[in-house]
Parts: sequence; structure tokens; C-alpha cells
Amino acid sequence: PAMNIDGKKYKLVDALEKALSLGTPSLKQCKSLKVDGYVYFTRRNMLVGTVNIVNTSNEPKVLPPGRYENCTVDLSAAPGLGALLPVKVETEPIDGQKPGTSGLRKKTKEFMNGNYLKNFVQSTLNAVKASGVDYDTQTLTIGGDGRYYNDEAIQIIIKMAIANGINHILIGGSGLLSTPAMSAVIRERGPSYMKSFGGFILTASHNPGGPNEDFGIKYNIENGGPAPEGFTNVIYKNTTTLTELNICPDFPNIDLTLCGITKVESSCGSAIVTVEVMDAVEQHVDLLKNVFDFGAIKQLLDRPDFSMVYDCMHGVQGPYARAVFIDELEQAEDVLLNAVPKNDFGGHHADPNLTYAVDLVDKMGLDKEGNPVGTAHVPPSFGAAADGDADRNMICGKNFFVTPSDSLAILAHHANTVPFFRDYGGLKAVARSMPTSGAVDLVAKKNNLKLFETPTGWKYFGNLMDSKDLFKGEEFNPLICGEESFGTGSNHVREKDGMWAVLFWLSILADFNKDPNAKLVTVQSIVESHWEMYGRNYYTRYDYEGVDKSSAEAMFASMRDSVDKVIGKTSAGYTIKHADDFKYVDPVDGSISTKQGLRFLMEDGSRIVFRLSGTAGSGATVRMYLEKYEPNAENTKQVTATVMGDLVAFALEISDLKKFTGCESPTVIT
Repeated sequence: PAMNIDGKKYKLVDALEKALSLGTPSLKQCKSLKVDGYVYFTRRNMLVGTVNIVNTSNEPKVLPPGRYENCTVDLSAAPGLGALLPVKVETEPIDGQKPGTSGLRKKTKEFMNGNYLKNFVQSTLNAVKASGVDYDTQTLTIGGDGRYYNDEAIQIIIKMAIANGINHILIGGSGLLSTPAMSAVIRERGPSYMKSFGGFILTASHNPGGPNEDFGIKYNIENGGPAPEGFTNVIYKNTTTLTELNICPDFPNIDLTLCGITKVESSCGSAIVTVEVMDAVEQHVDLLKNVFDFGAIKQLLDRPDFSMVYDCMHGVQGPYARAVFIDELEQAEDVLLNAVPKNDFGGHHADPNLTYAVDLVDKMGLDKEGNPVGTAHVPPSFGAAADGDADRNMICGKNFFVTPSDSLAILAHHANTVPFFRDYGGLKAVARSMPTSGAVDLVAKKNNLKLFETPTGWKYFGNLMDSKDLFKGEEFNPLICGEESFGTGSNHVREKDGMWAVLFWLSILADFNKDPNAKLVTVQSIVESHWEMYGRNYYTRYDYEGVDKSSAEAMFASMRDSVDKVIGKTSAGYTIKHADDFKYVDPVDGSISTKQGLRFLMEDGSRIVFRLSGTAGSGATVRMYLEKYEPNAENTKQVTATVMGDLVAFALEISDLKKFTGCESPTVIT
């Protein structure tokens, strides 16, 4: 037919696509069609002869189903989209919205100011749409760690998602979803024809929460893992050119505390949006029950000579810990500490390390350097802590701290204690971030496992896990991976998983303590036996937080300029054999990541590594990593600070850290 369509309303292709999103009308018998104004058609429209359609209102109107023959139809006064009416809002680019290794993190007040959050969400939704996601048959998942501004941000994202054409939205109960649970939901929750295409996680991870602290947002893709660098680059590029937002301002707020389905229909009856608030815990706990032998773990926990405590640090892990330890494993309430989520994490810094996990450190009889101290009480046999979004873990025994690097190596060595690995033919590969110690390398070598050294960032591990399924490459699963920053996990999800690490350790302890009448085998004895077999990688990390960013960048620029000049430099018996700025070529997709950390490798195998962290909410965090390998079993029980003293001094000399940053001492020592 002859077509005369309103050039102002249908100027762009996506406007025409939207007009036909409900279906294409029958035009077989139509001679002429004229459209003035913005009109949506459906597959149940039949146009015959000469048809004129008019809409003078300022919102789209849907042509009702039926046959229209040689007529003029005025839809100006017809019912519109009502609560589903999308409104375009002018905006302008905001500087500094480049996602880091774990999304975008800034001060909460910055996210709350103007269009800051909305700009990033719209830029992400634009990137998702450009990737070819089918909004009609798939679901967007939303949840967070419960920090300040979490619930308000969720309501904004819902309204924006609907305005951008998303018809199905899934939200964690009370607005909560731990980071590993988000991955589990995206990967596992059905039905398949409504599977989640991705999700927004509202978290700044281990950073403090509150109106004057940090907020964050990250997007996970359909494999359940963090968006890869190529995708986040598209998001960032979108933020630099964004001029328009889409939002449905009249869409009702959803009661996040009430699990169930809310359906909102347009006034004209042409569209329905479904928002479901789900049990935030169920999917992840069900997955973990398939990974571990809960019966064996319960037998350990029920021993009269065994005790434990899990510090949730008032983060999102509380409900998950309650479901696992109280509901499933039938333990007493006192195994949980700080298990009620709070939007400021109880005024604490929800970072599971020796400096910030003060309640757990005190209970376990430790000082801030991990050394044993006397207590008025008997410390529990086992202790653990989680961060704000529950993806990190700290493991302790009675008067004994387990470093994350040692923990990763021990999990890999004892993988067959867990059904998930044992039943799939055993562990095939291990992976660690570059700054993480080489303890797991020794396990890989002894057990003929593939080993990968990646930049910091869980997305690099995700590629390895999906090598076969998504990239048609080699199968590396089952795989265990970890970072020295208290993150460990496997291919059961595509994020690090704090609860997984805790249950893994309990599985190992259960395996060592099968005989209820035998003396309890402790965390300390397991670690020390590991050192006797493999030697010990003495390891420590110094964090300098809140450093002036320009000063930190100047320090790193100076070190980069000197990497070739320091070869052969000596101090206290250490000699630099090699120095570089770590570069990673992904073995799965071939992508290249540069400037991933400055490495100074000694002739005796010791290492000094510097990284400028991209996850802090304000300022910069300089991380200094130090490692010294001791093969002699007789020398594996020394105090780390004593062993590392000379290497620390050499690192400070190489970096000239005090001169550049003004820092006299680190904020955190791990």
C-alpha cells in the first residue's frame, strides 16, 4: 500500500520497531495507510482499503484489535499506556562513570545526586539492547547487599527497565541478593523460556556503607558472571555520549518485603509487565546442597568437641547463613555473629580481614597481624567472616589465621572431599590472580593440574570456566580459582562465593574427622601438614587506603619508567632478576589486558607486586604484595612479619612510597 507515516514520530528505526513490537498488522488488502501521531499496532489489526489513523495526544496509543476498512480512526482520546507510559528525560554525560574490575563505585551521595545512577543504568541498558537480548522472552534480575540507598535504587531501575521495553523483572526479597546468589539465579532459575539475561547487583562489596560512605552497581551477563571488559567498555562509551533517559515515572513502587508476583497492565490493555519478588536465599542454598555433602558437615558440627562461629558483618550473608546453618544444619543461634543485614553494616567496615573483622578476630584469639593472643574465653574450633555482598571469606582456626593464598592451595589439594569435584572425575584446573601467592602453583604441579595466572578480577576466571560452552574451546572444569583478597570459588557459579569457601573448609574438616571418637583434627594441623608437604609461601599484603589519586598515579608512573633500570638491584640478600608491568593474553578469547600490576621478581623466587586498586569509592588504594617461598618444613612456622621484614623494606625503597604518598604506615596488613 501507499504509506504516509508521521516523519517526526517515526524518524528513527527504533521508533518504528517499537510501534510494531506488539505485532505487525495485516496490510494485504490495504491500498493506502496514513498515520499522524504515534500509534502502536498489533498482529490482530486488519487494514483494508484507505485507512487514516490519528493520534494528537502526547503519548503513544494502541490501535485496538479489529478490521478497519476505508475509514479514519481518531485515537487521541483513547486509553493510553497509563503506568507503563515511557517518558524521555533529557540528560548529559557525567564524567568518571568507567566501571572498574567490579562495577562502578562512588560515594553514596554522588549516586543519589541528579541523574548519576540513572545515566549509568541507561547506558548499561543501551549496551544490553545492542547486544541482541530479547526483552519479550527473558528476565532482568535485580538485587543488592542491602546498603544505604539499595531499595530506592531498585525502584528507579525497575521504572527504567520497563521504559526500555523489559517486560519481566525478578527481584530478591527485601531487595537483597548476595553476589554469588545473583550468579546462581541467572544461571539456574527457570523456566528456560523466561531465563534471566542478566542482572544489576547493587553493591560496593567490602567497602563501608551508609549515607556518607560508598555505593556501587555492576552488571552481570547471561552466564552469571561480571560483564567482560569489552562489554563494560561499551557501557562507558555510552556514558560519554548519553543525552536521553527512558523512565516510567507513574509505575507503582514494588513492595520489596512481600514475595510474590505483581502484574501491571497498560490502561489500553495492550501490554502487561510482570515483577516478581522472590525468596532471595532459596536458589543459592539449593545449589550449595548439590555441591556439598551436608550430612557429613552436620556430623562434624554436631561433635561435642567442635565449635564454630560465622561473622556475617551485618552484610547480606546473614539470611543465607541462617538458612544453611540454622535451618539446614540445625545448629544453635550462637554459631552466627552480626547476622542481621544493616544498611550501614552496623557502623563497621564489612571487609573480612584481620583489621576490620574485629569481632571474629577477638573470638578466635588473634591480633591484627594474625598472631595468637590470650583470651578470657576458649576460642571456637573454626571461624569465618563474610563481606558486605557475601562473595569474600576469611578462614580461621582456634588461635590461627589462614591466609587466602594458603586457603586456595589447601582447597585445591583436598578437592576430592567435595562431591561436586569428586563425582565429576576430580579437579582439572586451578587459577589465581597474579598478586596471589604461588602456593596453589605447587599443588597444580604435584597433581598435574592446569594452572592459570590472571589479572585481578573474577571475569577472567569466568572466561576459563566457559571456555568450552561459550567459546567452543578446551574444557577446564571442574576448576577452583581464587584471589589473595579473600575471594575463592569454582565453576558452580561465575562469582567468588564466601559461603562456598566456608562449606568447603567444613567439608575438609569433616573428612579428617570421620571418626567421632578420635581426637579432633584442627584447622591449624591441616595447614601445617600442607606446609610440610609443599613448603610455605610466606605472604603479606599492605594496603594504603585513601591515597591522593594523582600522587599514587605519579608513583606508579615512576616505577614503570624504572622497570628496566632496577634489574640487578640488591638489598639485604635480595636481587631483582626481572621486572615488568603484568600483561595478560586471555587463552580463551584472545583479549589483551595491560598494566595489571608492577612485578619485581627476585633471584630466589621472592616477589614484590604493586597494584593501584580500582574498587575504592574515593581516593586511591595502593596495594603492596610480598611473597617469600620457604621449602624447608622446619622453617615454615615462623612469624610472617619477621620473615618479610627485609623484603618490605626493599619494596618501600623501590617504590619510594613514603615520598609520593606521604603514608607512614599501611591502613591494613593482611
